[in-house]
Amino acid sequence: MATYLEKLRHFRQAFKQHGGMLGSLKQLYWTEELKVGTYVGADKYGNKYYENNLFFVGRNRWIQYAPQYGMDYDGSQIPSDWHRWMHNIGDTPPTAAPLVEHPWLMDHTENQAGTPGAYVGYKTTKPKIEQWVPPQSKTTQS
Repeated sequence: MATYLEKLRHFRQAFKQHGGMLGSLKQLYWTEELKVGTYVGADKYGNKYYENNLFFVGRNRWIQYAPQYGMDYDGSQIPSDWHRWMHNIGDTPPTAAPLVEHPWLMDHTENQAGTPGAYVGYKTTKPKIEQWVPPQSKTTQS
């Protein structure tokens, strides 16, 4: 009976943390799970970060991506300072101990590989294998 009541309490906390019925359904649709945790902070792109040490290491920190990403979110949308914290490289989040801002560092951008308009490099070296060109007959040459 005690475990049933505890599960009910966790569900109620998750329900409350995600903003009621509509927010919980939205969260379930986006991530397929409802987690309860303490709010750690947000980055300048609108992503929110949470932590709950009752979960295993590696599953105890998570992100709620900003609404502008919708269903098109991926790991490259996490800035480097929060990436450090998310992957347990450091224990202090950037809100408590921000990284040093150097003027020569570029602002974070997400990886655009595989999307239309993304940069495609070109090769400057000769390929190791040449493409086969079929021989042309004299009738097709004239």
